Amino acid sequence: QVRLLESGGGAAQPGGDLELSCKASGRLFVVNAMGWYRQAPGKQRELVAIVNRDWTTNYLDSVKGRFAISRDNAKKTARLQMRLLKSEDTAVYYCYANLTTDLPTDYWGQGTQVTVSA
Repeated sequence: QVRLLESGGGAAQPGGDLELSCKASGRLFVVNAMGWYRQAPGKQRELVAIVNRDWTTNYLDSVKGRFAISRDNAKKTARLQMRLLKSEDTAVYYCYANLTTDLPTDYWGQGTQVTVSA
């Protein structure tokens, strides 16, 4: 059973910083991609940042220059450093991973709340 365990998040003031971490565990697998999605109330889930299989990264336009994603394949972890937070960053953040055990499969974390308010 593969699991994604998230940590971090919480509350911050506008302009503040937060960090999210995600660790994949379980039966033997290969990490293809790891990243973060978010979903705000009444909105669709959107990709925030991802490290792809070829180690390229993609970011949501609104977080470029403020968020930084990193991945450690040996530790099977991903980290999202969030700086200069804005109220519109408020959402539930979900760790995402595409892992190969027998076949490439998408996995999701349970979600962690990020709230940005004065």
